[in-house]
Amino acid sequence: MTSSRRVIVGISGASGAAIALEMLRMLADLQVERHVIVTRGAEHTIEHELGPDGREQIGALATVEYPQTDLFAPLASGSFSVNAMLVAPCSMRSLASVAYGTGEGLLCRAADVTLKERRPLVLLAREAPLHEGHLEAMLKVTRMGAIVSPTVPPFYAGLTDLDDLVRQIAARALATAGIDPNANLRRWQGPAERAVCRSVAETDPGDGTGKQDGERS
Repeated sequence: MTSSRRVIVGISGASGAAIALEMLRMLADLQVERHVIVTRGAEHTIEHELGPDGREQIGALATVEYPQTDLFAPLASGSFSVNAMLVAPCSMRSLASVAYGTGEGLLCRAADVTLKERRPLVLLAREAPLHEGHLEAMLKVTRMGAIVSPTVPPFYAGLTDLDDLVRQIAARALATAGIDPNANLRRWQGPAERAVCRSVAETDPGDGTGKQDGERS
């Protein structure tokens, strides 16, 4: 059965291919159509970071994959309806191309279409430190309607290893794009001691102040 949800996943040449792979796994589990574009730079990064079978893993998780050079692909037109587009990871070159509308390859053309159609576009920017040109491009795409979401790990989530870190970054990006990643995302619940205080207050038979009967201020 064909999914009613459709997402574009662009993979550029910045470091962080594992995030794209994990994101595609989550989307597959959620039965969301995955329309994938891999840039030439990403081809090298995927092999380096994921190993010789990394590219095969990416391809196997794509519902449809398009060559970066195919500007006649359905994704190049606003008439091709999608729920959102994510670029993970997003290199500064790709981000700048989106910011200044150069339409460099299918990935940036699809991102441009996503913006003009007022659909969610999430760019997982992957660079550090940043110079003024990077910041200007980020500001520009933000004003155009994109969301710049740097690959910052949620340290409060009790991360246990690198795989856990990658999983949380991918899940957070999907949530930002309006796709509920379900149990994959650990949401902030507040400090444990605050939860204990709430529990005590809920069971307190007193006057609602948190004091037991007979307790003095």
